[in-house]
Amino acid sequence: MSNILSLSTSELSNLIKTKKLSSEELVKESLSHIKNKDSNINSFITILEESSLLNAKKIDENLSKNKLVHTFLTGIPIMLKDNIATKDIKTTAASKILENYVSPYDAFVTNKILDNNGIIIGKGNCDEFAMGSSNENSYFGPVKNPWDTNKVPGGSSGGPAAAVAAGFVSCSLGSDTGGSIRQPASLCGVTGMKPTYGTVSRYGLIAFASSLDQIGPFARTAEDCGNILNLISGKDQNDSTSFEKKFDNFNGTINNDIKGMKIGVPIEYIKNVDSEVKKVLEESISEFENQGAIIEELSLPLTDYCMDIYYIIAPSEASSNLSRYDGVKYGFRGDNNENSRSSMIQSRSLGFGDEVKRRIMIGTYTLSAGYYDAYYKKAQQIRTLVVKEFDEAFKNFDVLLAPTSPTTAFDIGEKTDDPIKMYQSDLCTIPVNIAGLPAISIPAGFENNLPVGIQIIGPQNGDQKVIQFANKFQENTKWHLKFPNI
Repeated sequence: MSNILSLSTSELSNLIKTKKLSSEELVKESLSHIKNKDSNINSFITILEESSLLNAKKIDENLSKNKLVHTFLTGIPIMLKDNIATKDIKTTAASKILENYVSPYDAFVTNKILDNNGIIIGKGNCDEFAMGSSNENSYFGPVKNPWDTNKVPGGSSGGPAAAVAAGFVSCSLGSDTGGSIRQPASLCGVTGMKPTYGTVSRYGLIAFASSLDQIGPFARTAEDCGNILNLISGKDQNDSTSFEKKFDNFNGTINNDIKGMKIGVPIEYIKNVDSEVKKVLEESISEFENQGAIIEELSLPLTDYCMDIYYIIAPSEASSNLSRYDGVKYGFRGDNNENSRSSMIQSRSLGFGDEVKRRIMIGTYTLSAGYYDAYYKKAQQIRTLVVKEFDEAFKNFDVLLAPTSPTTAFDIGEKTDDPIKMYQSDLCTIPVNIAGLPAISIPAGFENNLPVGIQIIGPQNGDQKVIQFANKFQENTKWHLKFPNI
């Protein structure tokens, strides 16, 4: 890997701005690295070589003639998770049922990237319809962890996380429904942020669970994540849950001191994690203490119920959202034309993978007459209590600190036959989605040559604070600068 590809997005952006590096040079380096190494990682579903090079040349030409206003993403290659719509480019959600689907429109975030002269270099592999914690559920094959190709990269945004870790791109976009940005960020040793729910429009994001889904960035640094959020956030008339920007600059407090600020460590997040993860968390606590932060433990008892209510709410919403895939208007269609019902059953049976079908069945059951009140309604009531519990915690603490994943990256195939064991990979991340909070995962150490991440959680619209704490950690540590030897 060239030295150029080891740089952060901020560093690359500055080089392009000062004309010390051309976008074409950067894109060529990126494409070359992808061609040479991604066959071992499988992070891409679609590589946009021709259009990337063409767009890079145009950007360089316009910059040289001062016909272009430089932004943070100008000339920067970026990968989008393949559940984010891209006009005239395949958008598959890593599913057979959408294997050949070409979107007729761009997602809100896609337009934002293009408007800021970013270069979409390809679409990232992921768990089918973003349902998974290991990126083994993709129709296009599993993604492998760049640190050890026998290990999973985490999921569902395993492709975008692995691509940044491997140096194919300096940044990427994923989606986070129950930890699908933060958990793979932890397992791959990169920075990944889930912003406050509503910060980034979901228009053009293929829906899994609409009240939980949120788009966010992967990058080398927290600062890069903030800069990307500056460009992709904001109100969108096509998404009623999106809101006007709360800040002009997500990095607005990034340089502020954290001395005297309070960090809470929820005991419920620690009790079920491996010893090596605990060790890294303890070392991270010491680092924050050295910077003058005040660390205290607290209890969030409702955390123990979050996994249960997530696997009621998320499958329920998935059951509804995925009912549109019937093999009629678009997507895969079976060859059984006996009648419309038989055709639909065959199309869905053959088009969906096992995990997707499992979650649709769970959701259909919890929404069915006689069970709605007992399951879905009760889960939403407990969700309200979880939100209140977090609100109370943030009256006493600026941010919360916790492990991102209970384990380091596990073996490919290790948990595929045990769905419950797989679901527990998201124990530490799911509560954040239940409450709609911002959180960032940052590299904090290594155990057995595998990355370990920590998670900084903020209050509603506390995205600036989350980035501030993450940046202070990264200013004094070097874990985020390490690269795997691929």
